[in-house]
Amino acid sequence: MHDRPYTLCPGPEVTAAMTAVGAAVRRLCPHLALGVQVLCAANQQATAVALAAGLDFIRVEGFVFSHVADEGIINACAGNLLRYRKLIGAENIQIFADIKKKHSAHALTADISVAETASAAELFLADGVVLTGTATGLPADPGELREVQHAVKIPVLIGSGVTLENVKNYLDANALIIASSYNFVPLQTSISDITNCQVPSSTQGVIMMESFLPELTGP
Repeated sequence: MHDRPYTLCPGPEVTAAMTAVGAAVRRLCPHLALGVQVLCAANQQATAVALAAGLDFIRVEGFVFSHVADEGIINACAGNLLRYRKLIGAENIQIFADIKKKHSAHALTADISVAETASAAELFLADGVVLTGTATGLPADPGELREVQHAVKIPVLIGSGVTLENVKNYLDANALIIASSYNFVPLQTSISDITNCQVPSSTQGVIMMESFLPELTGP
């Protein structure tokens, strides 16, 4: 779908294609917690995709505060996004918001810490926040993980750079999003399984959920 370079206003064909893909994955995985992100910052489109495809959550960039991404300036969307979510009857779709997003310059908010950004996302009703390194495949700062966890009560996800070698640094997170190193974690492995070394190296997956998984999938 002419994925790169990303645009700030992806066309309706992208939304349609993502909905078809999401619905197909849901049919194959009827009981897993599934989510979607549509680049770049196409958060309302992702909400519509999730609703139509029966998904559980979206990953959102630019939820609070502005930043300069490689696609251009991304402005905060929380107010409009939550109102849109309510308008289309998708309030069951959870929002996991990136904070100090990777591949972006944050000079505009240099006086705002990552913990303060997380607090703002919580105030603006995000269901969780996503902490990353500065680029895809680069690890998040474990110190920042501790800062954010002390600042908010909502789940904190690690969104980049998790590998078999450094996963021990992130065992206190609520979830780990695995992509670049997806070949070592089975889908929806609990973090306690990682701690107990029960993850076979030959399996694949993209996200590990723990304490808030029941909130996504129901009883």
